[in-house]
Amino acid sequence: MLAVIKKELKSYLLSPVGYIFIGLFLLIFSLFFYMNIFKYQSVNFENLFINGSTILTFVVPVLTMRMFSEERKNGTEQLILTSPRSITSIVLGKFFAAAIVMIITELFTLMYFAILSYFGKPSIMVAISTLLGFLLLSLAYISFGMFASSLTENQIVASVLTIGVFMGMWFLPYVNKVFDVFSLINKFENFSYGLISISEIITFVSFTLTFILLTIIVLQRRKSIK
Repeated sequence: MLAVIKKELKSYLLSPVGYIFIGLFLLIFSLFFYMNIFKYQSVNFENLFINGSTILTFVVPVLTMRMFSEERKNGTEQLILTSPRSITSIVLGKFFAAAIVMIITELFTLMYFAILSYFGKPSIMVAISTLLGFLLLSLAYISFGMFASSLTENQIVASVLTIGVFMGMWFLPYVNKVFDVFSLINKFENFSYGLISISEIITFVSFTLTFILLTIIVLQRRKSIK
């Protein structure tokens, strides 16, 4: 699995993909930072992430859309399916590589905390809770984006499918409160208030593991057919 992680990290960091993802995220995040600090005079670090969580809907597909669809389109998927490495290790390797890029991106957001600390006194404990919740949300989104990429050889289709599902989870609660259970963003907001709930951690972890498992099943099925 470590070999897969290293290979995937190289593909992110030696190509524009990883930098486009980090750049887009920080660009949009900086706009929220400007609005919060200079327009609304707020020094609450967590407010940045409440707004910033919506960024993931549109930038995570940049990170995930090519995970398996590119392999399938280029004909290299057969090498994966016949590799001596297990499908599970390959899927986990790709997932953890994307997760590392996400963690690097999140570490960059600490510079905003440093700036806020100059102007005021943001709560360190709330900041830690917010960063934890944001990471859990990010991993959940990455797992679904990876699953979507395993379903098609077209990166655009994988991207549109991912964005569509994320937007559905985002807006459905506004249609009917019944859909609150599907809104990961709403569950993340509790972390931004400094509330770390075991049930919400379980929800994020369960969502992530479910789509990692579904990705493995999709590839195992394709391998058995071939």
